[in-house]
Amino acid sequence: MNIAICLYKYFPFGGLQRDFYSIAQACVKLGHHVRIYVLSWQGEQPDNLEIVFVPASGMSNNRRNQRYSEWVQCHLQQYPVDRIVGFNKMPGLDFYYAADVCYAEKVEQEKGAIYRLMPRYRHYAAFEKAVFKRDSHTKMLMLTQRQIADFKKHYNTQDERFFILPPGIALDRKYDRQASDVRQTFRRAQGINDNAILLLQVGSDFKRKGVERSIQAIASLPDGLRQKVVFFVVGQDKPERYLSLAKQSGIGDNVRFFSGRDDIPDFMAAADLLMHPAYQEAAGIVLLEAIAAGLPVIVTDVCGYAPYIDRAQAGVVIPSPYAQTSLNTALHDALNQPETLLNWANNARHFADSEDLYSLPEKAAMLISGSDK
Repeated sequence: MNIAICLYKYFPFGGLQRDFYSIAQACVKLGHHVRIYVLSWQGEQPDNLEIVFVPASGMSNNRRNQRYSEWVQCHLQQYPVDRIVGFNKMPGLDFYYAADVCYAEKVEQEKGAIYRLMPRYRHYAAFEKAVFKRDSHTKMLMLTQRQIADFKKHYNTQDERFFILPPGIALDRKYDRQASDVRQTFRRAQGINDNAILLLQVGSDFKRKGVERSIQAIASLPDGLRQKVVFFVVGQDKPERYLSLAKQSGIGDNVRFFSGRDDIPDFMAAADLLMHPAYQEAAGIVLLEAIAAGLPVIVTDVCGYAPYIDRAQAGVVIPSPYAQTSLNTALHDALNQPETLLNWANNARHFADSEDLYSLPEKAAMLISGSDK
């Protein structure tokens, strides 16, 4: 079978991009030929994928995306395939991998009437509608029930077009795949002493992930506790604003930023707690990676995978509507009770051993190819 996959941009450190790559490789493993349409590709280009660079440009993202879609459709007419899979919303897909939230719901909750008059809104609304409207044939590969509810609310999409996938954590993220001395080795390399409390936040788009919320929570800690805290933030974004906020909050020396890394398991093994007080997150694969690593988590309930933290009893889920004081209190209580952190870590490891957090790529590939029947 020939499968085409549409993705605007590939870079190796995004959650969506990692899911795309693992699903593409799972399709290849089933014996299919996989063609990738991208605007840009950062990192090594694998030999077993046919990568097609789309020559689309534009002064705005929405104009560029429109040209991308038009060019891909023309190319597919000349070089047809059996399945078209999108990791971004666009017309003409057989399958859409829903790693994003419902745009219509986001606009309804966050934007005013003037926003709906903008070309940006019209583009993204039209591309989402093309996927989810009732007379579309596109099937959706979903990560959470919350996503399905939002899309059905706005588009009345048929139930039979939605397919819930299990999580897809790479096994190299699991706690028992790490070297026994990785925590000590990593901390020593980063100049962190044994008594320090290492807080970690992972993810690109620092604003959406709530990095400033984490900084404010750390700054609210009592002096004695705050001085023990080191905060590492890993992700592809511009850190200057957040470094400035940390300095203004009196914790500038406690905070360090790292661009996208391929050694996240080492960071997680060395950390004591993952912070993820996101404003918006369709799923949040990093939450499950933390569970697999045996790392406790504090997360906001807007994240699609937040219920896993409750199920695993591996941390705290901050309820909506969000209040900074709730995060401050949760962080203080967690760091002030080392036995609680230890229990959460043990619970996370047990959950990682007993639950399926790993089979998303294989399940998605089977659905795409029809070999699940």
